[in-house]
Amino acid sequence: MRKIVAVVVTAGLAACDTLPAAGPLSSQIEGQAGKSRQELNRPNASVFDTVDVDQQTARTVANFSNSLFSRRFGIGGRAGRVVIGIGDQLKISIFEAGSDGLFSTSQSKQTTIDVVVQPDGTGTIPYVGPITLAGKTQEEARKAILAKLVNKAVEPDVLVTAAGTASRSVTVSGAVGKPSNVELTLAGDRITEVIARAGGPASEPYESYVTLVRGTKTASILLKSLIENPRENIYVEPRDQIYVTHDPRTFTILGQVEKNNRVPFGASDLNLLEAIALAGGGSDNQGDAEGYFVFRYEEPEIVMDVLGAKRFHELQSKGLVANKDGRYPIVYRFNMHSPDSLLVGQSFPIKNRDVIYAARHPTVDFLKFMQLIATPVGTASGVRAVAN
Repeated sequence: MRKIVAVVVTAGLAACDTLPAAGPLSSQIEGQAGKSRQELNRPNASVFDTVDVDQQTARTVANFSNSLFSRRFGIGGRAGRVVIGIGDQLKISIFEAGSDGLFSTSQSKQTTIDVVVQPDGTGTIPYVGPITLAGKTQEEARKAILAKLVNKAVEPDVLVTAAGTASRSVTVSGAVGKPSNVELTLAGDRITEVIARAGGPASEPYESYVTLVRGTKTASILLKSLIENPRENIYVEPRDQIYVTHDPRTFTILGQVEKNNRVPFGASDLNLLEAIALAGGGSDNQGDAEGYFVFRYEEPEIVMDVLGAKRFHELQSKGLVANKDGRYPIVYRFNMHSPDSLLVGQSFPIKNRDVIYAARHPTVDFLKFMQLIATPVGTASGVRAVAN
């Protein structure tokens, strides 16, 4: 009888991998982590790594998520030396001391000329001709024009004012009240100020994402984070592009939980424990307390921080690649057997589109196998007895 049981147990363990199942075991996830496509013998396999989350890891992820803009773009500052650029509209007022000058009459001793800076950086003024304006401050342009008028006008003086600063504008589009090109002030403008001048966000701050594109760099952050973290509300620069999108945040929870589902946040912030509770909690009978995972495409800076630069580059050589948004796949693992997991779970933020997976306990597959082989010849109680 013992030999028969041993054969059944051995066959059951071997057959567990072929049984119907709701996702991988913890051991299967760990077994694929860090493996190359060649090692997995799957040419299109996704290369990723797992990270056991402790308090330090949770704090690293949370802090970086709240400082993405300032890290990637720097704080910036108010405008320094503001110069005239191509496309700018200038009002050039020329004054003369006498009434019989080039620009004066008996009724007025001044003339105002509208000038648009051309693609070659010049503007044309009567009796002066083309003059280079791009790259000059308004005072430098004033002096350059004045120098050209000497010996032509009667004791001339010049005033240059900006009527439009197309060269010093940012584009604000998407879910805002009035998508437009917003011209920057000399005092300097922060992201929220520019969005406000474009009509403000069309949705609540905790459902609105702000994407900043500057040259070859891009990053997205929740508008709520800009409001709550002043360091993130950085100064914009000419030719920045700002996109505001309305994206109600959701996460997906799968595995041994009350209900596999896509769940809306229902709040401005959500940590791991709150997310699991929101989905109905885990299964006491079939769940693996050591196998709670968060699958995420993470910012490259965070991946390098939690894995280390050496491990990150090693995985890249094995086929780790970013998605279309420049983020890399990573899997965070939580051991709910550990008492401090309740503290770690409160510190770990859930992000939009996260997938939370609660793995089943390894014995679940064995019990399924025992039920399959025992049902034709016995009763359910017999299955339980054999399992015990």
